[in-house]
Amino acid sequence: MPASPLIRPVLRTDYERWLPLWDGYNAFYGRFGASALPRAVTERTWSRFFDAYEPVHALVAESEGELVGLVHYLFHRSTTAIEPSCYLQDLFTAEAARGKGAGTALIEAVYQAARTAGSPRVYWQTHESNVVAQRLYDTLAERSGFIVYRKIF
Repeated sequence: MPASPLIRPVLRTDYERWLPLWDGYNAFYGRFGASALPRAVTERTWSRFFDAYEPVHALVAESEGELVGLVHYLFHRSTTAIEPSCYLQDLFTAEAARGKGAGTALIEAVYQAARTAGSPRVYWQTHESNVVAQRLYDTLAERSGFIVYRKIF
């Protein structure tokens, strides 16, 4: 893989190459087999990237004609700022691409998209056990100290 993958918006024609990355991301977080996301969720997620009314966006990392990474992010309102906040929701690189700059390049591309959109803040979360990713994240951003709570219905 070259040192700098091409980072670009996902294209409709990328679906078959994006899907294994998406499935790999979900598998990493235990969403596979009986606990896999319903196909309808994947299809809706994909369609949102191309809907001008949706605040959800996708970029991919491409190297030598292969997709080696993805990042999904969205903009939302906040009660503490006028400008939109940017939430980096999903980040995944193929195993062969890890440690070669794809993850950094994808995050930096989200930073640029946020600046272009007038958002002064990009934030994300990762599982506490994802220590490999945290080593990268610690070089690119600061930990907020917040703890995430959730209730699933």
